[in-house]
Amino acid sequence: MKTYQRVERVKHLIQQEISQILQLDVKDPRVKFVTVTDVKLTPDLHEAKVFVTTLGEIADCDALLLGLKRATGYIRGELGRRLKLKHIPQLEFIFDDSYDKQERILSLLDQIHDEHALEEE
Repeated sequence: MKTYQRVERVKHLIQQEISQILQLDVKDPRVKFVTVTDVKLTPDLHEAKVFVTTLGEIADCDALLLGLKRATGYIRGELGRRLKLKHIPQLEFIFDDSYDKQERILSLLDQIHDEHALEEE
């Protein structure tokens, strides 16, 4: 039970710190308007999947991921300075397109609702 609580606490700390690092410290122009949506940690805290999204175009996600991959060493170093952990996890950045999928589903539901309203009239 304690391991689970620790993983959750570390996950939230990593998410907060990476968000701050990306907003304030990373100067790569490919890495702008980035939001960390989630972090998935392995139970041993050695690997972290960091889910990110951006306000930019989806076509720019490849450039964003490339910029994040290049900045991974710097981000891990900053995490090491900010967090007092025995091991800083290996970071893997993944583009989170769930928001776009959610918007598409809502758009389709609105369209169905509008068509149903027209049929009733």
